[in-house]
Amino acid sequence: MDGHPSLNRIGGIALVAIPLAFLGYFFVYPLLTVLVTGFWADGRIDLDPIATVLGRSALLNVAWFTLWQALASTLLTLLIALPAASVMARYEFPGKRLVRAAIVIPFVLPTVVVGSAFLALLGPDGPLRLDLRQTVWAILIAHVFFNYSIVVRTVSTYWERIDPSLAEAAQMLGAGKVQTFWRITLPMLRPAIASAASLVFLFTFTSFGIILILGGLEHATIEVEIWRQATGLINFEVAAALALLQILGISLTLFAYSRYQERRAVQFTHQAHARPFTSTTRVERWRIAANIVLMLALLGTPILVLIERSLRSTDGYSLGAYRDLGTRIEGLAAPATTAIWNSARFAAVATMLAVAIGLAAATVIAYRRGWLSRSFDALLMLPLGTSAVTLGFGFLLALDSPVDLRSSLWIIPIAHAMVAIPFVVRTAVPVMRSVRHRLREAAATLGAPPNRVWREIDLPLVARAGLIGAGFAFAVSLGEFGATSFLALPSNPTLPTAIFRLLSRPGAESFTGAMALSTILMAATAVTILLIERLRTDSLEDF
Repeated sequence: MDGHPSLNRIGGIALVAIPLAFLGYFFVYPLLTVLVTGFWADGRIDLDPIATVLGRSALLNVAWFTLWQALASTLLTLLIALPAASVMARYEFPGKRLVRAAIVIPFVLPTVVVGSAFLALLGPDGPLRLDLRQTVWAILIAHVFFNYSIVVRTVSTYWERIDPSLAEAAQMLGAGKVQTFWRITLPMLRPAIASAASLVFLFTFTSFGIILILGGLEHATIEVEIWRQATGLINFEVAAALALLQILGISLTLFAYSRYQERRAVQFTHQAHARPFTSTTRVERWRIAANIVLMLALLGTPILVLIERSLRSTDGYSLGAYRDLGTRIEGLAAPATTAIWNSARFAAVATMLAVAIGLAAATVIAYRRGWLSRSFDALLMLPLGTSAVTLGFGFLLALDSPVDLRSSLWIIPIAHAMVAIPFVVRTAVPVMRSVRHRLREAAATLGAPPNRVWREIDLPLVARAGLIGAGFAFAVSLGEFGATSFLALPSNPTLPTAIFRLLSRPGAESFTGAMALSTILMAATAVTILLIERLRTDSLEDF
């Protein structure tokens, strides 16, 4: 393999073959099995499942609700988050770094934790004294909470690099601030806004945990309906038809976004570094304060309410719900501590698999230029654009031969690894490409063999990138719920499945237990992300 002296032909073939084999058997094969199950009968293509979906008003209503709630969630998120993006891009204020870091926390929380937090906040016993359970308003608010950081971080990062002299020139020519924004700034921001909007739309279009907890089956999306048809009604053909419908929706969204970026791309001068300025007027200070208060209220309140409800009992506040996790709670086939242990060990195995496969694939992408690198990179990103519910459904249908993995504990970490591999690849490839080729040439000139060149020059940086990728993989595995809802047995629950089962049962004990498990899952995810941020900072300093 060209591009790196330490990779011989045999090693290069292995680095390509292993990720391809893993991706082919655990991703492509299950998805093809879903399609075959739904549309192949008696040796011919059978379109009856599609006709069934299109002929049932209830299923068409599910598809329509999926579309319009995703559009509404996207528009509402943009409306609320764009003012904050403006403040983060244009102003410097005390605590800005802390605010920028805190904004990311809701997005990395598992969806079942977000659903649990808003169930506590918007339920009849919440501080607002509103019962918005199983309403579209609870879903929309939770989606804004979850996707707020996407818009703020994406748009503000782009905005702060726009050359301010363009707006200043417009104002010198007589344009007011509003006219300057609409005529100069907004057209330049369109690519960033479109990018953020497309991501929010995809996340809300394929939303599962939040919809299932807050909306229930009364407000089901395609994702939820696939789960219900496959696990509740055992109607695999209809589930497969819905999965195809969802894949088409995702593909059309990605295509529309790509075409928009091609046609609406704006070329202009970027600043090398952001140049925010300190607020000077009372209006500007009030604007900053209002946005920070809104951030704290939107992002902090659900988390605080979640923690508070996990501590509430009939006799006041106590740690009773946490102490009871070691005993058998009604609604769970095993003690809740079993779910904690399962999530930890599944995440550990999934992390090892994701790092091993992801680093092998990243090596091919980083060190081998040309069509192979580009094709390999695109192929490995496909799991990010595929519904986790569809992937879990495919596992359930496909992995019965030559070895039946469906009842094996291995199937869960394998599914988690499949979702986590793209994160490892995206983390490692830029680091691998950043190593200067001259350093390797100098080491080789001084007599170092290829293996030593790799060990002394590449490995230290790649190891740090591997640790960051491992952190992402561990966090993804801890909170994964879509595929796990198909694969986890009642006797071996994970934290997300245990939380959902407790929330599905009536009674204060089950609800408080779910809040306690959600708090534990939230804390574990937050600690993992903080470690990732620390490793990233140290990596930049070392580099």
